[in-house]
Amino acid sequence: MPPPHLPTTQSAVLAIEAVAHRHGRTVRAQHDIGHDRTFAGLVGSGGPGPDPDSPDALPHEALLEFDGPGQAGRPAVTVRLFTHDEATVTVEGIAFDVDRDRVPGFLNAVWSDLVHVRTRTFPPSTTLIVTVPGEPSHREGIGVHSLTPWLAGRLR
Repeated sequence: MPPPHLPTTQSAVLAIEAVAHRHGRTVRAQHDIGHDRTFAGLVGSGGPGPDPDSPDALPHEALLEFDGPGQAGRPAVTVRLFTHDEATVTVEGIAFDVDRDRVPGFLNAVWSDLVHVRTRTFPPSTTLIVTVPGEPSHREGIGVHSLTPWLAGRLR
């Protein structure tokens, strides 16, 4: 079953806050709203101006930070939500590009400890894998020298 559609940045922020609350995490949100404050506003569409009836008429981006590392073995996590259904979730300094609709499930997997680090001897590699039930795993390569205590605790 696909995750519910989150049509706006604000709806995504509310869904992420609900997941954080279920896991006992506090959220600090910084909102950038308007053409002069967002990346999308700087790039523009190249047209004569924004359509006032469009949902993207006023670009809205958000940066969400969750209570920090070292607290009961919790990873450092931030989420950057962009205007056009894009999001970047950073876990212990490792950035994942995740569809905005899938961010709540991704965070739930991280905080439910459905995460592991796989190392390979040849060719040498270290990969952070986040397993979201019902979806393909999210994988990002990491440098072996970038292992934090939280990541090292998830080595396989």
